[in-house]
Amino acid sequence: MLSREERTPFSEWWWTVDKPLMGAILGLMLTGVILSLAASPPVATRIGLDPFHFFSRHVLFLLPSCLVLLGVSFLSPRSIRRSALIIFAASIILIVLTLAIGPEVKGSRRWITLLGVNIQASEIAKPSFVVIAAWLFAESTKRPEMPATTMALVLLMMLVALLVMEPDFGQTMLILMVWGSLFFIAGMRMIWVFGLAGLGAAGLFSAYLFVPHVAGRIKRFMNPASGDTFQVDTAMEAFYNGGWFGLGPGEGIAKRSLPDSHTDFVFAVAAEEFGIILCLAMLALFAFVVIRTLSRAYANEDMFSRFAASGLAILFGIQAAINMSVNLQLIPAKGMTLPFISYGGSSIVSLAYGVGMMLALTRLRPRTEVEASGHAEAMRSYA
Repeated sequence: MLSREERTPFSEWWWTVDKPLMGAILGLMLTGVILSLAASPPVATRIGLDPFHFFSRHVLFLLPSCLVLLGVSFLSPRSIRRSALIIFAASIILIVLTLAIGPEVKGSRRWITLLGVNIQASEIAKPSFVVIAAWLFAESTKRPEMPATTMALVLLMMLVALLVMEPDFGQTMLILMVWGSLFFIAGMRMIWVFGLAGLGAAGLFSAYLFVPHVAGRIKRFMNPASGDTFQVDTAMEAFYNGGWFGLGPGEGIAKRSLPDSHTDFVFAVAAEEFGIILCLAMLALFAFVVIRTLSRAYANEDMFSRFAASGLAILFGIQAAINMSVNLQLIPAKGMTLPFISYGGSSIVSLAYGVGMMLALTRLRPRTEVEASGHAEAMRSYA
């Protein structure tokens, strides 16, 4: 048993970290392992690999992800800011290299191979960008004369431009929604919020007009008879087949024909084999992570910690909502992983980094530590 009187780094972490939040995250990780075992063997067999190829790699990716999550959760807010700045700069360099020398797959350049490992740099950029944007917004509340909001907007435009060049419109929309949410949380005027929303809508309409790939997906969503809707139709059949309690582990039919059953459509496989009950339980876990983090962030007196934790929670929640909505045919199809459930090394490690920062930023820190950071007075003036 750990005593509260001990002053070791581990004991301080243990008594300040949000254990229910950490438990929900570990529950999602465990669910991902089970669903990877259920969904990935047919895909691996279909392309000539060992049946447990994707499952073993999913577990292999989880090991460093858990280390990243735990290691980052020990960091102080100042260390989180510094690490985010370094990782964001590295990810921008990797995105540029991807655009220059990365292989083109289905008309997009999103992956680059370094030391035999495939890396999707845009995944790495997301949590670090959210933290830097939160840092700039927090600075704008302390020092209104500082052009922090303008700097955050410049960083947003730079990242969006690189993502559009890949192109990756799903990640672009995700980044825009999270940045807009942070902009709103930081107390900016509503006219700016509506103006940015209008610009986002104009950008989406422009993509519909000038990018055939985006136009095709929107047209198929609005009128399924206008194109190939095999994957989303099969996913919907999986929900109908599974019912409330599912067909049973290993008895699913959809995963035998879905090309992305282990990634984009793992939620449909879960519905068919384990039923809507499991899907609702997963939804409850995602909702708990988001709501718990937002409530802890709201109670935090450090402006940076409040904004950064809120932004990371929104990023986590929107990404999960997009994946589940695609599976339920509520929005046009988009390749977006389900956090900790879908297969994908870059995604899992990036999510672990983001969630580790959420755990670090929501830890219960002494008031003297918060005031020493110089943000307490800003919090009072902001309120």
